[in-house]
Amino acid sequence: METTNHPSPVFSQKLYLTDGGLETTLIFNQGIPLNSFAAFELLTDEKGRQALATYYQPYLALAEQYRMGFVMESPTWRASSDWGFKLGYTHDELFALNRQSIQFIRALAAPYKTTLPHIIISGNIGPRGDGYKAENQMTAEQAKMYHLEQVKAFALADADIITAVTITYSDEAIGIIQAAQSFRLPVVISFTVETDGRLPGGELLREAIERTDQATASYAGHYMINCAHPQHFLHQLEEAGDWKNRIGGIRANASLKSHAELDESETLDTGDKCLLAEGYMQLFQLLPALKVIGGCCGTDHTHIEEICKTLEEQEALKV
Repeated sequence: METTNHPSPVFSQKLYLTDGGLETTLIFNQGIPLNSFAAFELLTDEKGRQALATYYQPYLALAEQYRMGFVMESPTWRASSDWGFKLGYTHDELFALNRQSIQFIRALAAPYKTTLPHIIISGNIGPRGDGYKAENQMTAEQAKMYHLEQVKAFALADADIITAVTITYSDEAIGIIQAAQSFRLPVVISFTVETDGRLPGGELLREAIERTDQATASYAGHYMINCAHPQHFLHQLEEAGDWKNRIGGIRANASLKSHAELDESETLDTGDKCLLAEGYMQLFQLLPALKVIGGCCGTDHTHIEEICKTLEEQEALKV
């Protein structure tokens, strides 16, 4: 491990919005086919860039409406080497697209710079393997070397933070954090869980967070949970412990289906928006450090709007 020095805190506001299910929205709502769920390919032409702009705009508008900060995530969940090579991209092309993604989202957010309390430009990283499975697991060192080039591209593009989402086991999380440490970049890790609240690799959420923090001197700014419905993991959060104070964000699915069921589904399950919003309210009660809210598979801006509306109503009741 090169350093245990922590970068300056990035999240200065009480609450931040981020976006929802990028890939599922593009595929099912906008009718745009994505090879291997790779939204980064849309950066290569004007039509694709316009589709991405259309996707992000409602979320920025919601953050403006509800006076929240915004975490602007790059569309690069699949823009690492294994997935990129599979899609026919060279190393140099992938590196350039990762850098371009940061420039692109920064330009999209620019009109909101004076109306939002804070905008964070985040380089988004996905798992090396399938986001629903923990197959072919790497050591932490292997994970660091695998993800290092994507992190480097984001660093050179002056991203504010690295956010790794749908991570299925702690060794990959440790490697990503160590890669971010190499460039002294702030980093957030988002684990995904199954319907029993465990990571696909079998770890309890508490175990994964504690193990990752121990191996990295708690370098991550915070942890998140994504790609699962709140009902899948609420019970795990009833356990007391300081580890819960490390969870700062939720990007939940709208669907109650398992990962296996979602994998086999040919239609989009948009779930129950009110039930999803109620789940977020429960999460705010259980997680004292929760500050970033967004969505994942099956969610669009209307789900996030329901969460914001419910949160505002709950906050009004406290006054």
